[in-house]
Amino acid sequence: MTVASTTSIPALQRSKMNSVVFASCFGTIIEWYDFLIYATAAALVFNQAFFPTFDPLAGTLAALGSYAVGFLARPLGGALFGHFGDRLGRKSMLVVTLFVMGLSTFLIGLLPTYASIGVFAPILLIALRIVQGIGLGGEWGGASLTVLEHAPADKRGLYASFVQIGFPVGLVLASLAFALATKLPSADFAAWGWRLPFLASSVLLLVGIFARSRVPETPIFERIQATGNLSKNPVLEMIRKDTKSFLIAVGLKLSEVSWVYMLTVFVVLYATTKLNLPKQLMLDAVLYAALLELISLPLFGWLSDRIGRRPMYILGALFTIAFAFPLFWMLESKSVALIITAVMIAMNFGHGMMFGPESAYFPELFGARVRYSGASFGFQVSAALGGGFAPIIATAMVGYFGGTTGVSIMMIMLALITLAAAIAARETKGVPLV
Repeated sequence: MTVASTTSIPALQRSKMNSVVFASCFGTIIEWYDFLIYATAAALVFNQAFFPTFDPLAGTLAALGSYAVGFLARPLGGALFGHFGDRLGRKSMLVVTLFVMGLSTFLIGLLPTYASIGVFAPILLIALRIVQGIGLGGEWGGASLTVLEHAPADKRGLYASFVQIGFPVGLVLASLAFALATKLPSADFAAWGWRLPFLASSVLLLVGIFARSRVPETPIFERIQATGNLSKNPVLEMIRKDTKSFLIAVGLKLSEVSWVYMLTVFVVLYATTKLNLPKQLMLDAVLYAALLELISLPLFGWLSDRIGRRPMYILGALFTIAFAFPLFWMLESKSVALIITAVMIAMNFGHGMMFGPESAYFPELFGARVRYSGASFGFQVSAALGGGFAPIIATAMVGYFGGTTGVSIMMIMLALITLAAAIAARETKGVPLV
């Protein structure tokens, strides 16, 4: 990926930045593709393939539970790879996390189903999902820091936002993969078609490992390493000395991550099972929303370099509060135009406005000695709480109470937490990285 050039950056540095951004972004695309095809499969097919002995609602909740396990593993990955990223370097973790994630995804595509090996099928599925979560838990921090610590101070928000593009591109690829797979006859899709998106990730993995292996270590980490200023226990030091920054990072992430996984998991499930809308319509709506984020994420990253990181979070939280009820009203209209519009608006403003600056903002909250640990662990703890449990809680609410009023109220409450965190946070735009 080639990012916008600027006359304030020498040509050689621009070329280096383009290489760093491409490698970080491409690897993140693969990571998110791997993680999101699981989410789609959990919503569409895993309840029959791995949990068929449950009643329909319980089977769906069990499938989403296996999806949530990956989120619970992400803080472990954030702490584990954060520790080594702050001790051994950002570059080495880029390749390791990608390999861990890619291998577990490929193996999911080869898993026998419940009909073949019984209870061992869901056990193996959950085990591989845990490995997936550990890999993703460490990946984002490494990619973000690699770009951030190479970027010029006045363009950190813009350059780091390209790491975030990995999410919508991964989502587009995951959506396309399942859109193609669902064109198969229903029996073929249920029997073997769902495996194809998982197996295809191996090709992307090889390209990603090659690109990341050529990325240089960041100058900031090299300086810390040369002066012997490395932290002996980065995670513990971060929690003990940067407790406020850690809690703020958790709060900032909570609304955005809950919102996006509600859109990509719960809304797809709710629309297809409760509103009887076509699966393809919902997959298309998510696809169009993700395509728009290819533009909106760099835009919001660029804006954060102009007006600051905090205002973007405040505006994003306020939007979520305002749109929590209209989102479901538009879905329940069953109008194709309104449904697609609702998902596109919701994802780009309720998610993208905060997600775009996030790759710069979270690492900037922490000092260089513990930056990998702080950014990764804060990010992943919140992702586990919001992304892992929000779709399950929402599905249970609708299943037992029949409506989405409680779901909207839940999203408003989460947005209020993010709003409070944004108000309490310090601005980091243009602040030197130390």
